[in-house]
Amino acid sequence: MRLTGPGTLERVDLPLPEPDEGEVLLEVLAVGLCGSDGHWHREGSIGDAAVGQGLVLGHEFSALVGSGPNRGRRVAVDPAIPCLECEQCIVGRPNLCTHLRFAGHNCDGALRGHMVWPERCLVPLPDGLTDEEGALLEPLGVSLHAIDLAGPLEAASIGVIGCGPIGLLLIAGLRDLGSGRIVATDLLSHRLEVARDLGATEAIGGPSRDDRVDPLVGSAGHGFEVVFETAGTDAALHRALLAARPGGRVVLVGIPDGDRTSFTASLARRKELTFTVCRRMLPGDLARAAVLAERGIPGIDRLITHRYGLAGAAEAFDTLVTRRGIKVVVIP
Repeated sequence: MRLTGPGTLERVDLPLPEPDEGEVLLEVLAVGLCGSDGHWHREGSIGDAAVGQGLVLGHEFSALVGSGPNRGRRVAVDPAIPCLECEQCIVGRPNLCTHLRFAGHNCDGALRGHMVWPERCLVPLPDGLTDEEGALLEPLGVSLHAIDLAGPLEAASIGVIGCGPIGLLLIAGLRDLGSGRIVATDLLSHRLEVARDLGATEAIGGPSRDDRVDPLVGSAGHGFEVVFETAGTDAALHRALLAARPGGRVVLVGIPDGDRTSFTASLARRKELTFTVCRRMLPGDLARAAVLAERGIPGIDRLITHRYGLAGAAEAFDTLVTRRGIKVVVIP
C-alpha cells in the first residue's frame, strides 16, 4: 500500500523481492501505525522529507523470516539501517547516522506482504508476545532511549504530557526502572485508564486552566525533576514548562505539525530548564525492549485497540489521525 500524495494510498502489486547479501526475506506479520505515519499521510511529508514518487509507510513491525538459516523465526525489526561508517556511527550514535536509511521515511517500509531487510536489524520475538505486541517493541525501544536521555531517574518525580503509545510505553519503562512518582496527563480519558494500568501513580485529564500554575504541579510538590512531552503540540510543551521544577529537564519526544515548535521563553529561562530532544533509538534498544516485554508489562495488550487488513489501510489511517483508539495495527 503506497502513499502517493497527501491522503492518497494506492495498492501496488510487485514481484516477490530477492534478498541481497546480508539480507533476508521477511513476511510482514503486523505493522503499528505511528504518529509520524499520520504526518506523512496527512501532509505528504514530514519535516523536510517529502513523499516524492511514492512511499510505502510503516516502521513499527514484526515479521516472519522467510529465507536463510533462521527461516520460520518470528522477529521484531529495527527500521533503521545505519551506514556504520560515518562519524556518528563510529562514536556510537548510529541513530544520528548521516546516511541512515529508515523504513517508511527514505526507503519503503512495512505496509506490504513481503520485504527484504538486513539480518543484523532483526531481534527474536519472545514466545509470549503476539505478532501485534511484537510491533510495539520499536516504540518501546524509542521510549527506553528517551528515558536514557533524561539521566538518572530512580526515585525521581516525573511528568508525562501525552498518553499516546509512546507516552504510555514511557510510563511502562519508567515503572520498570523504579522511578518515583509518575504523573501522566492527556485530553482523552480512555488513554488515562491505560496509563494507570501501565504504572502511572496519578493520571490527570483535561488541559491546564492557568497560564502560570498547572494543577500537575500540585501532584509533585514544587514541580517535576523531569517532564516528557510526547504530544508534539505547543500546548503540551507549555504544560511541560509549567510542570517542570526550576533547574529541571524537559525531554521532547513528540513530532509537531508543520515542523515548528514554539514556547514562552521567559518561563523556560526563569526556571533555567534543560531541553533534550529524542531521536529514534539506538540499535541495542530494540533488544532491551524485547527483554522488558518478555518479563511482562501488565496492561500492554490494552494499547492495541484497532486492527485492519491491508485493504483497510485508509480506514486505519483515519482511525489514527482522529485519535479514536490508542495503537492502530495493520495486518498485511
